[in-house]
Amino acid sequence: MKLLILSDIHGNWPALEAVLAAEPNRDSVVFCGDVVDYGPQPVECLRWVAGNVQHFVRGNHDNALGFNEDCQCLGSFREFSLATRAWHRSLVHGDDCQFLRNAPRLDWFKWDGGYFRIAHATPQGGLFEYLSADQWGEWLEGVEADFVLLGHTHVQGVRTFGRTTVVNPGSVGLARDVRGKACYAVYEAGRIELRQVDYDVEQTVAALRAAPLPQRVVEGLARVLGCDSRASARVS
Repeated sequence: MKLLILSDIHGNWPALEAVLAAEPNRDSVVFCGDVVDYGPQPVECLRWVAGNVQHFVRGNHDNALGFNEDCQCLGSFREFSLATRAWHRSLVHGDDCQFLRNAPRLDWFKWDGGYFRIAHATPQGGLFEYLSADQWGEWLEGVEADFVLLGHTHVQGVRTFGRTTVVNPGSVGLARDVRGKACYAVYEAGRIELRQVDYDVEQTVAALRAAPLPQRVVEGLARVLGCDSRASARVS
């Protein structure tokens, strides 16, 4: 029984496709939030999550687009999120937008004898706090679960505190700890494994270049993704 654990897809369909191709024998999928902003295919990614994920929560970018609120991201990523969200707002409508609004902040489920708790930023359902792995243990007071699944930081990690193992699968669509890879995790046979897979970054960047976005935003996102957008322009 294989549980596929995803987070922070951020509209990057080629990255999501690569993960799904790498894990064809998955039995169930969970998602720790943030399907929109940054990437060029928010609708495709959102509809895949809505149709294929058994347990999911809302991320800060999902919340920002769904409710027209601030995502509270920091640094240069704030400019990237504002620019791409303005574009995504013209693409995500009706039932798709309602899906973002209806997504819960917390979800619980039992899988293969273990109790799992999903949230985006904190085990309590926070959307905005950036917790390093060193801080996870401080946030587990009163939390009863075998596994806590978190996203938000775009950095993979797994640590055990007493009976509870905290997992961040990293970001499928905009990893910050590795370049040019889609990150995720798998739970199988009682074990958590962090995994990464290569994907066609230039395809994602080419789609961003074709979007109504400022060039500096495309170039900034290309650097985070691990692709020089100017090099991409020369080969396209």
